Amino acid sequence: MNRIRMMGAPTDVGASRRGASMAPAALRVAELQRGLQQHGLDVIDGGDLAGPANPQQPPVQGLRHLEQVVQWNQTVHEAVAQCLADGELPLLMGGDHALAVGSIAAVAAHCRSQGKELRVLWLDAHADANTSQSTPTGNIHGMPVACLLGVGPAALTAIGGQTPALQPQQICQVGIRSVDREEKRHLRELGVRVFDMRHIDEYGMRQTMEEALAGVGPQTHLHVSFDVDFLDAALAPGVGTAVPGGPTYREAQLCMEMIADTGALASLDVMELNPACDVRNQTAELVVDLVESLFGKSTLIR
Repeated sequence: MNRIRMMGAPTDVGASRRGASMAPAALRVAELQRGLQQHGLDVIDGGDLAGPANPQQPPVQGLRHLEQVVQWNQTVHEAVAQCLADGELPLLMGGDHALAVGSIAAVAAHCRSQGKELRVLWLDAHADANTSQSTPTGNIHGMPVACLLGVGPAALTAIGGQTPALQPQQICQVGIRSVDREEKRHLRELGVRVFDMRHIDEYGMRQTMEEALAGVGPQTHLHVSFDVDFLDAALAPGVGTAVPGGPTYREAQLCMEMIADTGALASLDVMELNPACDVRNQTAELVVDLVESLFGKSTLIR
């Protein structure tokens, strides 16, 4: 596996609840780098990216902090693109999930230039497919999927040099259980494949992940965008928008281990960890445990 480069994006500018800006520090306190290194992985910590502060202003025309979100995403895009160009695996430590626009746009551009097939796994409680017309809050962390698929403000949809950055068949969502009324229609119109919690309840995590990973092969660049609220709220309280009824610890471990089994993981976002909502950093420690599994940790040699 290529060298893993950790990079922090300490901002909560795309969210309404403050605190996700502290997530990179919490993951370092939970010893993410050491956790991966103890499995023989080459991991360096590139430090934190810099961007504008959170101005804490109300939405303007259905978009909150658009200028600052765009600046952060441009910075993330440049950093992830450079990392991939250097042959490294970017591990972006958010920050709120609006940052995925810059991260995934960079990955998509890299795949186009290298002739690789891109598959994005979006692990989340939320569909993040709102627009400025449908959002109940104006928070852009609820819009990155729509933006990546070409629906949103031009300043965001054009990041990466191609609009849309993604095609619907390149992204698959797992664990969804909180979708706004108008957002449901957007998901259908956009053509996103969604394995919601009902699907997981009915068919189990194993079959769900087999379906989500179908077709992943040697030419696939697999990008995982892991929103920590993907996990059940009782298990992971340290998030800003907790939703009950998510995957259990063992379901989450199986999900990560099956991703690792593909050998195709080539970039990763870890988003929406909020230490201000956590209890003694337990959610950050759980995230480190799951990320280790994502990179190949297993109970036995398989």
